[in-house]
Amino acid sequence: MAGRYLASKASVEGEAPSGFAGGGGDASPYDINGWIMLRRPVVAGKFYPSAADELERQIGGYMTPEAEKRRVIGIVSPHAGYVYSGRVAGDVYSRIVPANSFIIMGPNHTGMGLPVSVYADGEWEVPNGIVEVDSSLASLIMRRCRFAHDDYSAHLYEHSLEVQIPFIKFLVRDPKIVPVVMMEDDIEVLRDLGEAVADAVASSSGTIIIASTDMTHYESDESVRRKDSMAIRSILDLDPLGLYEVVRREGISMCGFAPTVSLLFAANRLGAKKAELVRYATSAEVSGDYSHVVGYAGILIMQDKGVS
Repeated sequence: MAGRYLASKASVEGEAPSGFAGGGGDASPYDINGWIMLRRPVVAGKFYPSAADELERQIGGYMTPEAEKRRVIGIVSPHAGYVYSGRVAGDVYSRIVPANSFIIMGPNHTGMGLPVSVYADGEWEVPNGIVEVDSSLASLIMRRCRFAHDDYSAHLYEHSLEVQIPFIKFLVRDPKIVPVVMMEDDIEVLRDLGEAVADAVASSSGTIIIASTDMTHYESDESVRRKDSMAIRSILDLDPLGLYEVVRREGISMCGFAPTVSLLFAANRLGAKKAELVRYATSAEVSGDYSHVVGYAGILIMQDKGVS
């Protein structure tokens, strides 16, 4: 069932508790007497396979095990259906030294919830496992950023974070995540969030920041590539203001530009020295339609040029 409900540890393994099986209702989203918030997948079977073994095989086919591994501050990764963007995402995830926790920031496509919504406690389910929310790290972000609030409704049907989690689970047996969904695009809010994320990462052990975004949407392949090259240049220059300005000036329909700007603010605060484009692609390479195209970029952001 899509959506989320309150579940006990026992119910995660089997039957949902009476009264909590239909997407939450009026139930509290917080832990109460051992109950936990479980967010069910909403795009399994649509954006990626709903069967665990098939999902693991598909992700494995996108990964490059022999790729050089890098210690990263963060990554930019797409969130389209895997048939279109899975190869780009796989190339990015193949090249990172895995972390214990992942802060995943993505755009709000549904219009639900608050401007900066943090899923602060509970668990997320995907076909290849259940991932715990790093509530301590989430609390640090919310204490530091006055614009970030504990809000579950923004996450209920949002796909931009969910599609990252099967890749994370493929890499790490028991990872933790902090899901952050963003509608806000005021530059000072994006700066404040980025700096809050950086401070939380600095006080934690082993955390990677993910900006989940697709690039230009629904233009010709030529136009998409031209516009995306400008946005990617700003990311590679580690220039959050440059990215913010070029997206607005050129009308670049990069859905996750705000999370990416916040990632760049965070990365700079954490001492980033280099960004590297791992792979770029467009939907035309799969669909054959060069008139109605979406772009996808996979980027690593690092403190140095060293290997693991």
